[in-house]
Amino acid sequence: MVEIRGAHRGVDCTVPRGSPGSRRGVPVATMPAVRRLLVHLLLLLLLAPAPSGSVEVEDLPAQYRQWLQMVEYLLTKDELRSFLELEEDYQRDAFIEEFWRTRDPYPSTARNEFKERWEGLAEEALARWGTLEDERARILLLNGPPDAIVPVDCVDLWPGEVWWYERSQNLGTSIALLFYERFSGGRWVLWQGEDLRDLFKFSTPGASNDQLIYGLSCRGEGEEAVQTVLALAQRAGILGYPTLLAEMYERPEAPSGEWVNTFRAYSTEVPEGAPTLPAEITVQYPGRRQSRTVVHALVTLPRDAVGQATLADVGSYNLLATGEVLRDDRLFENFRYRFNLPRDEVTGDTIPLIIERALRPGSYRLILKLEDLNSDKLGRLEHELEVPTLEHPVPPPLPEDPETRRLLEEAQATLSATGSTLELVPPRGDLITGLVRVDTLVTGTEIASVVFDLGGRQRLVKHEAPFSVELDMGNTPQLLTLIAIGLDAGGQEIARDVIDLNSSPHRFDITLIEPHRGRDYGELVRAEARVDVPADQAVDRVEFRVNDKLAATVYQAPWVQQLRLPGQGRLAYVSAVAVQPDGNSVEDLVYVNAPDYLDEVDVQFVELYVSVLDREKRPILGLAEDDFRVLEDGAPQQPIRFGEVTNLPVHAGILLDISASMEGRLELAQKAALAFFEQAIQPRDRAALVTFNDRPNLAVKFTNELRDLAGGLAGLKAERGTSLFDSLVFGLHYLNGIKGQRALVVLSDGEDEHSRFPFEDALEYARRAGVAIYAIGLDLEKRDARNKLERFAKETGGRAFFVDDATRLAEIYSTIQTELRSRYYLAYQSTNSSGADDFRTVDVGIDVKGAEAKTLRGYYP
Repeated sequence: MVEIRGAHRGVDCTVPRGSPGSRRGVPVATMPAVRRLLVHLLLLLLLAPAPSGSVEVEDLPAQYRQWLQMVEYLLTKDELRSFLELEEDYQRDAFIEEFWRTRDPYPSTARNEFKERWEGLAEEALARWGTLEDERARILLLNGPPDAIVPVDCVDLWPGEVWWYERSQNLGTSIALLFYERFSGGRWVLWQGEDLRDLFKFSTPGASNDQLIYGLSCRGEGEEAVQTVLALAQRAGILGYPTLLAEMYERPEAPSGEWVNTFRAYSTEVPEGAPTLPAEITVQYPGRRQSRTVVHALVTLPRDAVGQATLADVGSYNLLATGEVLRDDRLFENFRYRFNLPRDEVTGDTIPLIIERALRPGSYRLILKLEDLNSDKLGRLEHELEVPTLEHPVPPPLPEDPETRRLLEEAQATLSATGSTLELVPPRGDLITGLVRVDTLVTGTEIASVVFDLGGRQRLVKHEAPFSVELDMGNTPQLLTLIAIGLDAGGQEIARDVIDLNSSPHRFDITLIEPHRGRDYGELVRAEARVDVPADQAVDRVEFRVNDKLAATVYQAPWVQQLRLPGQGRLAYVSAVAVQPDGNSVEDLVYVNAPDYLDEVDVQFVELYVSVLDREKRPILGLAEDDFRVLEDGAPQQPIRFGEVTNLPVHAGILLDISASMEGRLELAQKAALAFFEQAIQPRDRAALVTFNDRPNLAVKFTNELRDLAGGLAGLKAERGTSLFDSLVFGLHYLNGIKGQRALVVLSDGEDEHSRFPFEDALEYARRAGVAIYAIGLDLEKRDARNKLERFAKETGGRAFFVDDATRLAEIYSTIQTELRSRYYLAYQSTNSSGADDFRTVDVGIDVKGAEAKTLRGYYP
């Protein structure tokens, strides 16, 4: 045995003399020679210096030259090129901050452990060797400190050191490294395993390698240390030892280059020679919002200088405004606005754009880059801001959404109403998760306590004001019903309210506010219903029924009616049915005069949309109900409704990736999506468009107007990163609450990079949504990313397609719309009455040889 004692660190490391060396448990000598040669060549390529733009580097201020040297082994070529393209110090500072942020292993914490470690090792290298160009500094940065360092002072070898690693960050096995000074007073280098006669200064002529290994003349422990290194190298072979070294030189995995594309997208630099977009800017300070002053930047552009996009005879102006606000010559904030202006709505000779910011009083500099997406013209404006202190506040803007305005008016009416009322205040946000506070508005003096029920389970009872609770909504945004019941001192219900959390803006629902469940009534009862309807839809009527007999019909709000019960004190149930012009309806029901022992049983009604495909993946029609078998958790279920749905309305959403990696293919994707809309959307259908990069954006709400859909596809720009899972949850949430056939078509060419929701949470949400997902992977090479798209499709009854050529998108869209028109509707009442809310698996079998039935894999009751 040869012992290497850590003279500097006091660490004892023992390695067998003549150990053959291993690479993660596999002897290197057994690696195929060709593979070893390829690895060695790859090492040479990796170590080849990247184009550094030395003239530009030399022109940089000293702090940036030093930073580039420190991160030389981290920077990608694209990052280096982007950094050298920056012209202002505030941009370089912002780049460096983002560079480290993208490498933070735990971004949710205040510390950046990777940055701290790298800078600490760089400081150690500079303190020990005075430079980062020394090979020892490079190995230290890439692999961390060695377990032992032994100085070498041999007659036949220039002064050197042997480093011993039990395991480095890059190598899963032990290794010894020999550093030596090539020339007296020169650079130290790492011995790469070359012939020993080329290593020693004073070798005996004709001496063999073995003689050189065991004929060293060294002082102290250096001889045994060097012998161990040389023996390991000799046993590993002429290519084996460099292969191990290649792993020691491996750089940390760089983050996706899309962060650089995102940073570039927010740059206000305009390339020389770019077509000019003339513009003027005027700044106003209309008022104050809390402690900040509102800044309005009015930008005007000549209309005849702006290009137009025309898609399906829809004309639009599409402009991008990227801005930076500087304070004390440092980047204070940056922002981006996109303006899509229909050509028919622009009048006059100029196009006005209003940009609003809220800044604290002080001096700033505003830099604004304007980009015409239809003509490639660019404009750049600078304006000095002297933000004043203002006394008068800016009144909050009126809500543009009619539904939001209506809800606000109703809330005000509730506050001013007489008597005891209870109203839940919905928490803010569209996708609510985690611990959420829910408040109530209570009027009158009769309410002594409030019972809160979430998802069918009583969660909390509050016996004194304020009647507010904190509820755990879980890790994914589930659709849950929250009920608040106001009780008087005797425990009698006198008010209640119901809201749906994480409901879609398209949710159509009705809630009976009165009568109250369980209360005793005489011969007359006041029925009042609240109808939630999407802003662009209408309610034709509300039908009030007693014991399922039509008692009254109301054709306009308020939905209130006095009803006569069948007898004083007799058990009865009152129902309210809201009906839309197309016949779609929803219902709510309340029992009155009910005994305490009567429990309401919720029978689960399950609706399935089933695709049946042959071996060539072509739809099969003309099947009968007897051809299908339905199992729920293994128990047979009896269908009560069955039929083909070739003419049933379809609600389809397209989730379109517009991240930077889509550049060059986005135009084909736009045309294919437009063709899908043209083929698939019939008068009773609705389609929506959601675009996404590092965040989702609802480009077009549900509509059957081709002009609107074409307008949403116009003027798209490929940029920034990819948040696939967050965007998929957003798209499914948007489809929430819509009855009938629903499908989400997802087109992406990259794996997820920025999502808040991990894959398993997004998959769980997809299971709950009950929406068929059709996933299209475009030039998607990574198997893990393909597998995840396939999981989404399989669990929801959709399909996954993978293509390398964007020209095939139109064909795939055509296949999807054909399948949506060739499905079967199958519904049953579940025999499971346990009340458990666990996931229930659904399996649909088909008695047709060679056929496959596809539907959702299950549901949550």
